[in-house]
Amino acid sequence: MSDTTKKFLYLNRKAPYGTIYALESLEVVLIGAAFEQDVALAFVDDGVYQITKGQDTAGIGVKNFSPTYSALGDYDVNKIYVEKESLEARGLTVDDLLDLKYEDEDDDWAEKDSIRVVTAQELADIMDEQDVILSF
Repeated sequence: MSDTTKKFLYLNRKAPYGTIYALESLEVVLIGAAFEQDVALAFVDDGVYQITKGQDTAGIGVKNFSPTYSALGDYDVNKIYVEKESLEARGLTVDDLLDLKYEDEDDDWAEKDSIRVVTAQELADIMDEQDVILSF
């Protein structure tokens, strides 16, 4: 990453289905990463549902796009933040989330977790470090 590369944070606040926000965010993240942007994602509020395991959309007649999140590591998107308070308010834990991984080229391609659960204050600090924040 050069010194002129901007840091982008995509802030996901909405439930995965019922609006276009979650899918649009995922598509924009993948496009940005394909063009080698420094991309991070944050999931807060009902956005935490976007990366929960076992999504079944048969009853609502839309395609389940949650498996696409597993491709993020292939695009070097490995900074995925989930707000602890949002998980707790919804009765969820990190065990309820997708197992998102990436291969760390600096550590002999070791497979590592992409998701990091952070407090609201830690997320605020992370947001302060970004050049661009896009909220979905």
